Amino acid sequence: MKPTLLVLAAGMGSRYGGLKQLDGVGPQEETIMEFSIYDAIKAGFGKVVFVIRESFETAFKERFNDLFEDQIEVGYAFQQINVAIDGIADLPERTKPWGTAHAVLAAKDQINEPFAVINADDYYGIEAYQLMADFLRDQAAPDLYSMVGYKLGKTVSDHGSVNRGVCNMDADSFLTGMTERIGIERFHQYIVYKDGEKRISLSPDTLVSMNFFGFHHSIFEKLETGFENFVRENYTNPKAEYYIPLIANELINNGTVKMAVIPTGAMWYGVTYQEDRPTVVAALQALTSEGHYASPLWEKVTI
Repeated sequence: MKPTLLVLAAGMGSRYGGLKQLDGVGPQEETIMEFSIYDAIKAGFGKVVFVIRESFETAFKERFNDLFEDQIEVGYAFQQINVAIDGIADLPERTKPWGTAHAVLAAKDQINEPFAVINADDYYGIEAYQLMADFLRDQAAPDLYSMVGYKLGKTVSDHGSVNRGVCNMDADSFLTGMTERIGIERFHQYIVYKDGEKRISLSPDTLVSMNFFGFHHSIFEKLETGFENFVRENYTNPKAEYYIPLIANELINNGTVKMAVIPTGAMWYGVTYQEDRPTVVAALQALTSEGHYASPLWEKVTI
């Protein structure tokens, strides 16, 4: 059974200043998502599901309908901002979604096979999709998940601070937990994060999560229970978000699952800030010029 690619695309891109997931950054105005889907098809994924807000549906379908549907099955799932939980009658109105783990849960009716999760606005590298596809086909199980680990130095923006989940691993490269580091940035020749008023350095080779996870489809049952518990504990906070690392850490800590960390030396590219855009454009142009991608991406080659 071919694995599925789940693309999280419900964010508003507030720091970027618009729907960055639909911004054309490729040589022929392709989005980052298109390069991700291209790489996934080559790696053997059989379906792609976009998690979006209902208000994005028209824009997404105008952009992607008929673009690559002859090469991969396409589905859509909607992440709701306001949810209903039994026994809670006074949930406050929200202006932003409930986080990445809730976004994954939104796709539970679309997926019945092992699947990978990515961000819509991140370029992960060709190698990462093959590594993940091999894991999902050969190893994914109800008690074994995975994530791709990136070297921190290859994920830091030159135009502002970022947050990263630092991977803590045992001797067999299984994740023991993720520690969120806030305000990571370049400072002279170092990479540092903020701890109150202090700057603490991190090695450029530190493995971090870029939200590229591999799951067995049985995780949806765990997500349903976990999200309901999270809402009950946080429903008075309209900014609370249920992130993938929260459920991952919980399942690892209680011994329910193991999560293999799959390292890659690939360079990550993303558009956290508008100032990041020229770097991404130049990188995709170079990869295309080197022959890794056709141009236009979908019109000149059948994968």
